[in-house]
Amino acid sequence: MSPERVETEVEGRRLTLSNLSKVLYPANGFTKGAVLDYYARIAPVMLPHIEDRPMTLRRFPNGVDGQSFFEKHVPAHAPSWVRTVRVPTSGSASSSEAVDYAVVGTMATLMWAANLAALEFHVPLWHIGRRRSLPARPDHLVFDLDPGPGTSIVECCRIASWIFDRLAEDTRPPVAKTSGSKGLQVYIPLSSRTDWTTARGRALELARALENDHPDAVITNMRKDLRRGRVLIDWSQNHPAKTTVAAYSLRARPEPTASTPVSWDEVRACERSEDPNQLRFTAGEVLDRVERRGDLFSSLVTSTSRR
Repeated sequence: MSPERVETEVEGRRLTLSNLSKVLYPANGFTKGAVLDYYARIAPVMLPHIEDRPMTLRRFPNGVDGQSFFEKHVPAHAPSWVRTVRVPTSGSASSSEAVDYAVVGTMATLMWAANLAALEFHVPLWHIGRRRSLPARPDHLVFDLDPGPGTSIVECCRIASWIFDRLAEDTRPPVAKTSGSKGLQVYIPLSSRTDWTTARGRALELARALENDHPDAVITNMRKDLRRGRVLIDWSQNHPAKTTVAAYSLRARPEPTASTPVSWDEVRACERSEDPNQLRFTAGEVLDRVERRGDLFSSLVTSTSRR
């Protein structure tokens, strides 16, 4: 077998890993082998956040400088042991209008997906569970904070703090993570009885309240020409057909940064410092953080597992 193809066994599953020395992040020489190593090591904290959710992969066969594509349908060549779930497309209850997603719930499946040069993992706000009707009700509410021209994650931190202050009395406190790219995301656990209309309405109401209070800093309109100097609160992500990048997923940036859970102390410290690099974490830094601090997003898993 070629030295670029390695036979291995993960959780009793046979895998052939290929092109391990191929550079996927040219800016610092981060290879496919390094990507696989990162996902193998981060799996204990990453898998609980994605294990029961249909997965959309973003694949980069020629690295982050090459073309990429999103893959929802599980590839035809996927091993038989890869779990799949059929989800009707929006507005359809017909099995002929459905997508067969991979469900990345085990180390073996995570390694299989990463070996496809899937650098990014994107999941919806709902999980499969024992539900017969899919998509299911939302588990979480998300405020996706996207900095417009002239702003950065520093301004996102300021707005995230405003969101936190408005929700401080909730019995289920919000948590935050970096997008791994430019922005910040705030998640709120929801009751199992919350439906999508209620969740979406709540997100829009809070986003518009902040926009009314801080019109020079916040915008809820998606139009790009209105976003200079402001941060978009993308409340529209609260939809069963939409996905957000998973916690601990790598991102297709010049260096292998990852979507990283952060504490509220870190959010406020970044705002005070006005240094966006305070909340920029590469793969190695994320692994070090988890070793020292554990999973700062664990409350989301706890709230979902109670259902």
